[in-house]
Amino acid sequence: MVHLNVDLIAKSSSCSKNKGNCSLAQYLKKLTHLNFSNKNIEEIDDISACKNLSVIYLYDNHIKRICNLNFAYNLTHLYMQNNNITHIENLGAVCRLSKLYLGGNSIMVVEGLEQLRELKELHLEGQRLPSGEKLLFDPRTLLSLSESLNVLNISNNNIDEIRDLVVLRNLTRFLAANNQLQDVQELEAVCSQWPQLCRMDLSGNPACHQPKYRDRLITVCKSLVDLDGKEINELSRQFLINWKASKDARKKILDERLMAAQMTHPFPEAPTVLTLSRESQDRACANRWREDEIAGCEVFCEYNDNNGDGCLQKSWASELCESCQQSLHATHHAD
Repeated sequence: MVHLNVDLIAKSSSCSKNKGNCSLAQYLKKLTHLNFSNKNIEEIDDISACKNLSVIYLYDNHIKRICNLNFAYNLTHLYMQNNNITHIENLGAVCRLSKLYLGGNSIMVVEGLEQLRELKELHLEGQRLPSGEKLLFDPRTLLSLSESLNVLNISNNNIDEIRDLVVLRNLTRFLAANNQLQDVQELEAVCSQWPQLCRMDLSGNPACHQPKYRDRLITVCKSLVDLDGKEINELSRQFLINWKASKDARKKILDERLMAAQMTHPFPEAPTVLTLSRESQDRACANRWREDEIAGCEVFCEYNDNNGDGCLQKSWASELCESCQQSLHATHHAD
């Protein structure tokens, strides 16, 4: 079993090369970068003699626990991806940490980061989870990161919803490819609360196949410049924004007209079925047109023969049906 300790550091080639005339203690004290990636390390022992470490590379090892880093007050970058870590723990003292790489481990819950108020990047992609499980988030950790976090990578973690992430309002980059996200409406609601978001990757999610997926996200994410690896043209974005505004305005006008018409002619409590001849149906539609004509073509038709069997059902529609138009035309000619 290989342990990371002072002896291992002293035996490393970098120590021999850079130590010079310094004593080992002096060398360890001035050491700022420690690179022991891919060294079959299984455990971190006492390395508190390295008081000024700012960057530690321990990726591609067999480490099971994050421990013995409480001395590293100056640590800003920690690379521990592709190990055997199951919990995020013992990081409360490294309060200056700005980048944390933990992808490719076996972490099930994102937790234990409440003290890292300066954390800007969190990389958790590709956790080795049990079948059917997904990566979960502790609300306390999310709240503590809400002001500082700019980059979040949670790709390949079987995640099917992101509503809890809405508090991360300073995100500029969000990577969540190859998950199980499928609700575009939820994506719109969450992403619209990230005003600084400029890059997002959701490729490989079921939501990508939903109608207007790309258009809808571009419309609500005003700062987005890249979606799923494809650049967003500013002219296209402006067109989509204008189109949505026009559509919303038309809908508002129509809703107001519907409400006004409903107040004038309240909906019947239950459908009224009448049996009339075809001639009577035509006359009823034409008469209704004359009585309830509204601006333009937006009229309300009270009688519709939905089944073609001569039975008219009393109903309302936002525009004159085709059969009524024909009936009205015939009636005008008959007059």
